Amino acid sequence: MIPWGVIVFAVVVDLATPREVSSAPLLAVAPVAAAPFMRARSIVVVGLAAMVVHAGLVALDGTFGWRLGIARQLTLVCVIVLAVLLRRTIERHEAAAGRAQRVAEIAQRALLPDPPEDIAGLRIATHYAPADEEILVGGDFYAVRASAGSVRALVGDVRGKGLAAVQAANVIVGAFNALADDASDLAEVAERLDRQLQREGERRGGLEQSEGFTAAVLVELDAGRHRVRVLNRGLPAPLVLAPDGTVRELTPSQEAPPLGLLALGRFDASTDTFPLPPGSTLICCTDGLTEARNARGQFYDAVARLPRLLTRHGAHLAEDPGLLLSALAADAERHAGGRHADDQGMLAIYSPPAPVVVR
Repeated sequence: MIPWGVIVFAVVVDLATPREVSSAPLLAVAPVAAAPFMRARSIVVVGLAAMVVHAGLVALDGTFGWRLGIARQLTLVCVIVLAVLLRRTIERHEAAAGRAQRVAEIAQRALLPDPPEDIAGLRIATHYAPADEEILVGGDFYAVRASAGSVRALVGDVRGKGLAAVQAANVIVGAFNALADDASDLAEVAERLDRQLQREGERRGGLEQSEGFTAAVLVELDAGRHRVRVLNRGLPAPLVLAPDGTVRELTPSQEAPPLGLLALGRFDASTDTFPLPPGSTLICCTDGLTEARNARGQFYDAVARLPRLLTRHGAHLAEDPGLLLSALAADAERHAGGRHADDQGMLAIYSPPAPVVVR
């Protein structure tokens, strides 16, 4: 409607001003204003409409001559041609941006493939929101593997941005997928990931060798025994959403540094075991969620907001981890006023209650 509004405005201006005042410059704006929104054929239609309106206005004033009539008509023709060329340029850039976005989507699916929705009776969902909406991949990651009698998962955040962070995330996800099946416990998985990141840092050199690290949390769920083991290496504490709507933080008994800092020495990291009652949901997230700030600088408090989300959307939200993560991400975005200061990676695992057997 913008180009047509410009033409209507030009007519009003022309009719409301003396004969010496011409609205031809305003009419020339119409096809240019159409270039970002319309196809070439529609731009030509708008331009021809502007020419007809201009001819009618100068004829009404009795001033249709070489300078006020024909010359400005030729000007409008040139503007129409330029607007069409501008549209062609925009289309080429849009096509290039679309190809780049498709490549980014393929890269994201390769780095962060969606895990199965059901593993060993557990319902699983993930959510990823990049800090830059134009760049679909970043340094946050997650991975889920089914091992003997349990499910192991990893959520992490690589230090830094850009291609180096993506490459580091790819390395650690690949290493976790290879280690999770064979390692005896989470401590062994973390130790071997430490060594893998150290070798990767030595290969790259520079800051990646001395300051490269990855904050991560490893979890192991045993649905049959209704418990979860957690090894936290620098990420926000996982949350457990209980069937009654209460939320509990799985705070580590001992703080441990992120992965990849073997150059500074070895650190003891304890694996803590927490109950996971039937009907509960385990939520792991990177600090992109917990550090989302509103205009007053207040951080997003998932512990306080989750019960409110259940009240707003209904108790069924807790039974669908995909919907739960979507609601949580949308709520954090509203809290931050639509701003994404950092990537957000989230993983939710729902342990459904045992079916009731009627005899």
